[in-house]
Amino acid sequence: MTPLPDAEAENIMTSQPTTADSTYDVVLVGGGIMSATLGVMLKQLEPNLSIALFGRLDDVALESSNGWNNAGTGHSALCELNYTPMGAGGEIDISKAVNVNEAFQVSRQFWSYLTESGLIASPRDFLNPIAHMSFVWGPENVDFLQRRYNALKDHPLFAGMSYSTDTAQLAQWMPLVMDGRTGGTPLAATHHPAGTDVNFGALTHRLVDILTGGPGFDLNLAHEVTGLRQSGSGWTVSVQGMHDGASRDVAARFVFVGAGGGALPLLQKSGIPEARGIGGFPVSGQFLRCTNPEIVARHHAKVYGKASVGAPPMSVPHLDTRVIDGKEGLLFGPYAGFSTKFLKQGSWLDLPRSIRMDNIGAMLAVARDNMPLTKYLIQQVMQSSEDRMKALRDFVPGARSSDWELITAGQRVQVIKKDPVKGGVLQFGTEVVTGANGTIAGLLGASPGASTAAPIMLSVIQRCFADRLPQWEDRLRKMIPSYGKRLSDDAALCARTRDWTRQTLQLEG
Repeated sequence: MTPLPDAEAENIMTSQPTTADSTYDVVLVGGGIMSATLGVMLKQLEPNLSIALFGRLDDVALESSNGWNNAGTGHSALCELNYTPMGAGGEIDISKAVNVNEAFQVSRQFWSYLTESGLIASPRDFLNPIAHMSFVWGPENVDFLQRRYNALKDHPLFAGMSYSTDTAQLAQWMPLVMDGRTGGTPLAATHHPAGTDVNFGALTHRLVDILTGGPGFDLNLAHEVTGLRQSGSGWTVSVQGMHDGASRDVAARFVFVGAGGGALPLLQKSGIPEARGIGGFPVSGQFLRCTNPEIVARHHAKVYGKASVGAPPMSVPHLDTRVIDGKEGLLFGPYAGFSTKFLKQGSWLDLPRSIRMDNIGAMLAVARDNMPLTKYLIQQVMQSSEDRMKALRDFVPGARSSDWELITAGQRVQVIKKDPVKGGVLQFGTEVVTGANGTIAGLLGASPGASTAAPIMLSVIQRCFADRLPQWEDRLRKMIPSYGKRLSDDAALCARTRDWTRQTLQLEG
């Protein structure tokens, strides 16, 4: 991209923060997919920005963005049943599914732009076509899936979805799941060939490579951000080396806190009013993993079922094909658990340290109103290995314990917010918190998270760089051709966009 003329290359803010070792236009906190996505977007929009990224670990993408720390589902609501709840009258609400799919299409467009621009050499480095399926059993669940299919099949974002109750068809779609399954129980599945498996760790590395390959970017690994304080119209960011313990301050005109579960404590330290009253509820998770080539070769799909009663949406059981560094494997889970850590490599004191006078009321209210969730988490923590295998055998009747190993997934922190009626509510999903003057933003929450990194970071840009949007609009449309429009409102645009990204990213369906 051609650099901006000198007049446009001026710093995005003119007031200098407090004297510090270095001054940057943008400081990114956290070495995951969110920071990397925002950094690349901003550099494409304004190449002369000076950007620094600080990550507390020795490499990027070692927490939730790591390939084995999440299920790698390109969340597009093709298979996730919790995005399409059924009302009391039997009607299916598809609004959340449409919004999630719409958001993932933005990510696909951004990745396609990077691929066409030559910034990503091969989308196969991080993205693979994997059919997405929903699978249920029992009369009530079969009825639900039929209703869900009928509600989605004619929508332009879900075109290409198939539904079947025929066991021969189901065996063709998912032979491992159907092998050894006895008759007598009604079964049903939907199948969509346009699903994906995403290695967000590999994608994060590709994005960081783009940043380090150009001027005006400093990558600082093994550096923990320990404090944020406002200084003039910007921020002083306190940083400590993880290995040598050396401390220093850097100045930033804009700060993005994309540190996963570590984002909430930093936003609290920032003192911005928008972070007051927010709490966090950490949920850990585990998966069973199989790398036996004979078994892996018999399953090529992401198959999602229905969540247990009282289970959080992120605990929907699913059997996933994963492609990590060119090798296929299978994941089943997640098995939820509880840990007071906010990061997988965090501290057991993360949760108690996050409790403040302004959020303790909301947190206590959530504890009071979510006893089924508490009971579910206790049951999950108390599970034996045989209990976990029993759940797996609902999906793979012939599963053998010797073929599966238990691995720990990334840590998730759900958002707790004040509520005028209930006192506090537990939110599932992601939420962007921005300061009133637009000089700081942070991302809280979990799923669908990484899959929708591009639209989430686009919203950060729209909120915090509003004065630059008129100058950036043409570039935004190059990155995201549907920018300013909804694909769900324009069937022709939806078809063109899906076809372009399918071809560019070498996908199917």
